[in-house]
Amino acid sequence: MPTPDEIRTDILAAAQEIGFDDIAITAPVLGGAGEKLDEFIALGRHGDMAWMPEKAHRRSDPLTLWPEARSVIMVAHNYGPDTDPTAIHAKKGRGAISVYAQGKDYHDVLKKRLKRLARHVHQTQDCAVKVFVDTAPVMEKPLAAMAGLGWQGKHTNLVSRTYGSWLFLGALFTTLDLPPDTPHDDRCGTCHACLDACPTQAFPAPYQLDARRCISYLTIEHKGHIEREFRSKMGNRIYGCDDCLAACPWNRFAQTAREAAYHAKEYLKSPTLAEILTLDDERFRAFFTGSPIKRTGRDRFLRNALIAAGNSNDPTLLAPVISLLDDASPLVRAMAVWALGQLADADQRASTQTPYQDREHDADVLSEWDQLSG
Repeated sequence: MPTPDEIRTDILAAAQEIGFDDIAITAPVLGGAGEKLDEFIALGRHGDMAWMPEKAHRRSDPLTLWPEARSVIMVAHNYGPDTDPTAIHAKKGRGAISVYAQGKDYHDVLKKRLKRLARHVHQTQDCAVKVFVDTAPVMEKPLAAMAGLGWQGKHTNLVSRTYGSWLFLGALFTTLDLPPDTPHDDRCGTCHACLDACPTQAFPAPYQLDARRCISYLTIEHKGHIEREFRSKMGNRIYGCDDCLAACPWNRFAQTAREAAYHAKEYLKSPTLAEILTLDDERFRAFFTGSPIKRTGRDRFLRNALIAAGNSNDPTLLAPVISLLDDASPLVRAMAVWALGQLADADQRASTQTPYQDREHDADVLSEWDQLSG
């Protein structure tokens, strides 16, 4: 009968063979993360992510999710970029897509590998297992910190001494009672580079995030119109934001992803806004097949691209912007009006308004027209 330490050694060896970059084990406990989550929700910082308060009681205690769990095996895949992800911000006519979304959807890649590990554990140890990769109310970052894969930095994301800020996380719950690893010490010190790098000041304090001000939330999770105060600060960021991650000094130890599936597709490194603004729903789905961007939907993505176009100061984007003034989506129409106001001179705005003023618009589109006219 193998000892818990021997079982642990076998699991670590299997994970390495399967291709994980890091692995560690913890008990199914979160320390004070549950209380922090409650505070986050009480302050309304979750925005319109209604699923967070609805499942907060399950998220704050892993044993509520699965009472039989005795250990959590946390795995990590490095997705480190091969170039500076902030360099694209100088290319105003192109859209900036978060590094994590430039390759194949990590949910598919990581879950496939994690299921292989789960099968190995189940078959060799005759125990129950459950696999989670963003598919249940699991707080992966606190669990990873408890396991010692890294620590949650002042930007609230996991930081690794080996891989910097570029790690995808997965959790394998098991009924095995395994020796846990030691939680990682916080190595942020007095550094506040990540906080200073945020374009929208989304961090009320170190280790606190207000999602309602976060560009990643606004461009991915937020379903409605983006408030005017954030639009110019978004620059050309059309899906996510890597600024706080990229600013972390621990990235000097980061490595380029060895998993080929995470390498950026060339057409997603710096897509032209002119092309993106011509996408209908069918072409959008085809363009982003196999990408997490596809789940955001065409209308929200074009909303983001129109804001980037408005920030571009590129008059060649005026034509595709005007073509979207009569789009079927009020979300797209409203941002097309705003982008028109940023790119067109007074004569162009006046002549462009006429064909659309008789159309029945919703309140948000009318509000944008009023702002433009005023």
